[in-house]
Amino acid sequence: MSKEVLQGTLDLMVLATLDTMGPQHGFGLAKRILQISDGILNLNQGTLYPALLRLEHRGWIRSRWGISDNNRKAKFYELTARGRKRISQEAEHWDRTVSLMDRFLRRSLAE
Repeated sequence: MSKEVLQGTLDLMVLATLDTMGPQHGFGLAKRILQISDGILNLNQGTLYPALLRLEHRGWIRSRWGISDNNRKAKFYELTARGRKRISQEAEHWDRTVSLMDRFLRRSLAE
């Protein structure tokens, strides 16, 4: 499996992670995504932080400064109500996409 993040999926991964875990700093998000992906998606700062900025700009997350577990100043991100709504919309979209691709793959394998 490719270690690259499929275009359009990172935003949803971040939103879903924040929905599950509550407020997280960037390193915590990257660590959780690596864990959930069984080590496949090891996000670097150049990938994650532009996504966080984009999500914040869209109003799907908000940030605040706080202190991390190791007593360092860190920016924490949390889901907004608009972000929760977006997860629902995206989940419906992904269900339709997976169903459609399943039809193509099953048809291809059957022939």
